Amino acid sequence: MKKTFALIMAGLMLILALSSCNNIQNNDKKKIVVTIFPEYDWVMNVLGDLKENYEVTLLMKNGTDLHNYQPTADDMVKISNCDLFIYVGGESDFWVENALINPMNKDRKTINLMEILGSNVLEEDLEEDKEETEYDEHVWLSLLNTKLFVKEISSALLKIDENNSKTYSDNSQKYADELDNLHNQFTSAVSEASKNVLVFGDRFPFRYFCKDYGITYFAAFEGCSADVEASFETVISLAEKLDEYDLNCIVKIESSDDSLPGTIINSSKNKDRTILTLDSMQSVSEKDIKSGMTYLSIMKSNLEVLKTALGN
Repeated sequence: MKKTFALIMAGLMLILALSSCNNIQNNDKKKIVVTIFPEYDWVMNVLGDLKENYEVTLLMKNGTDLHNYQPTADDMVKISNCDLFIYVGGESDFWVENALINPMNKDRKTINLMEILGSNVLEEDLEEDKEETEYDEHVWLSLLNTKLFVKEISSALLKIDENNSKTYSDNSQKYADELDNLHNQFTSAVSEASKNVLVFGDRFPFRYFCKDYGITYFAAFEGCSADVEASFETVISLAEKLDEYDLNCIVKIESSDDSLPGTIINSSKNKDRTILTLDSMQSVSEKDIKSGMTYLSIMKSNLEVLKTALGN
């Protein structure tokens, strides 16, 4: 499948590249292409007042998440021609390898988020019979990781546009301070909470997040597993965890309905529990961005949800 995809994209990319040359040459703006919403928002914050000098393209802007995205031929051309390309670098980005071959812009810079983390990338908690090691892609849900990523974005922009290096440096430092402040609020919230356990009646993209704050977790599915139904054993096990830790809430992510967490609650002794939603930023749309949604605003909302979930 990957080979077929590569051949199709290569052919379409060549056709589009030839037809796009005039437009490319006539646009003097520097070009940045990012795959997911958090990257887009970080870039816009580092650019600050200089954002008008750039053409910033968010590939996954229609609510399509990382795991289901496939680039169009136009996307591939934009990646080939841009000055900076930022992507996550996990298993879902298998298509990126082909997108990086023979760029039209030979000076293009790339940022691979998981590569930045290096040995700090976390492994998925897979079943013992799985032979291959898989790594958790949801690196953006850690404020500590994000601080590293923003620094890397700033460094890349300094190389692209040395004349405005102070602006990029100042903006990234200001954003880093905001990240530090929010991180401290999360740390305080967890330390002051009556509980330190989360039960996810859903997929689980919050491993980095939970590690940062020492939160114990139990989930219906590992990572963003493609499984659509939890087994009877899983439902009963999570219901027992709700009872064991006397939790008043169960958690799901933003793109899921209440059916599975509701079933887990109904299988527990106490049926009067609340279903809360933590936003993993995997379905942010262009409309959401225009309405003012930001990485920090989502994480601040997650802070309030966490306080409720942990019994603050």
